[in-house]
Amino acid sequence: MTSGAQVVLAGGMPLSATINFFTGLGWKVRTIVPADDPTMAVLEGHGLSLRLDSTIDDGATRPGHLRILTDDPHETRPPLTAPNGTVVEFAAANPPLELPPLEEAFVLSRMAGDDAFHEGRAGMRYRDLIPGRLGGRFIASHILIPNGGPVGDYVHYHNVRFQMIYCYRGWVTVAYEDQGDPITLHEGDCFLQPSTIRHRVLEASDRMQVIEVGCPAVHETWGDPDTPLPTGRTLPERGYGADGHRFVHHVAATAAWAPWRLDGYEARDLGIAQATDGDAGVRVVRPLGTPAPVHERHGAEFVFTFVLDGGITLQRDGEDPIRLSEGDSFVMPSATGYTLSEPSADCQLLDVTLPGAVPAA
Repeated sequence: MTSGAQVVLAGGMPLSATINFFTGLGWKVRTIVPADDPTMAVLEGHGLSLRLDSTIDDGATRPGHLRILTDDPHETRPPLTAPNGTVVEFAAANPPLELPPLEEAFVLSRMAGDDAFHEGRAGMRYRDLIPGRLGGRFIASHILIPNGGPVGDYVHYHNVRFQMIYCYRGWVTVAYEDQGDPITLHEGDCFLQPSTIRHRVLEASDRMQVIEVGCPAVHETWGDPDTPLPTGRTLPERGYGADGHRFVHHVAATAAWAPWRLDGYEARDLGIAQATDGDAGVRVVRPLGTPAPVHERHGAEFVFTFVLDGGITLQRDGEDPIRLSEGDSFVMPSATGYTLSEPSADCQLLDVTLPGAVPAA
């Protein structure tokens, strides 16, 4: 059993100079030996215990590097160097989210069986639907858990602008911060996972599959072992993260259908636009009978389409038509005209957009 840990640094001579440097930055002396001519001291501060030892040959020891985290999201204080050579850097504990510049492109992803998946976090297998990440702005993943049962996950959260989880096949149970008991997501259901909400995947069915879309592509994931889930609270209107977006649990079985933005199709809205104050929108789309070809040229930041069931033909202006089947997906850049036609009777599409209301180009 352990009762703590220390970072050991060369103390330098005289040790008092190094002690004064660190106490000036907020550390406090807890132990000093001997008092009349110190050669060792233990200091505590900023959640870190330092053991400064002048008997260590600092010429043979690589200088330490410490980061002090501040509550100022715009911390710009330059680093300092202690008498013992230790570099002390100052950084924001919760820096503002930075979005890389969007690099628009048409992206087509074809379903190619289980070989398309690679090993990822907590035993999950991932299929990358936007390999180029649109300059790092967006990520979309087709995630598979081959063998059902308990999932080796841990309580964690993400620093994101947007993240949604759509249950494509099977079911998965997840515990969320302040959202009551663990929730089982069934095929066709969806979660909006707002920034910083603590969560943990608990259990899944055999060959459970979800579609996850997020922004930015590379973002921080933080473990939080001190937060027990469930928390015992249900706060459906709570806002999370810097934008105050709300958690969404969309249930397909009770959803209503309404006309989509393109004629001849209807959609069930998953409630994402309302919860994100219009920043993003997610819908499941299906044809009404046998619709005529429909043309779109959008002015949105992001339009992503995944074929959930059946098939449909996609044709960009000036290009040959492409027949899309179950598991295929595409990203359509703005100002690019394209036509959707010949949907099968069982065709269903997952439509993810930023913003929620898609403007015309």
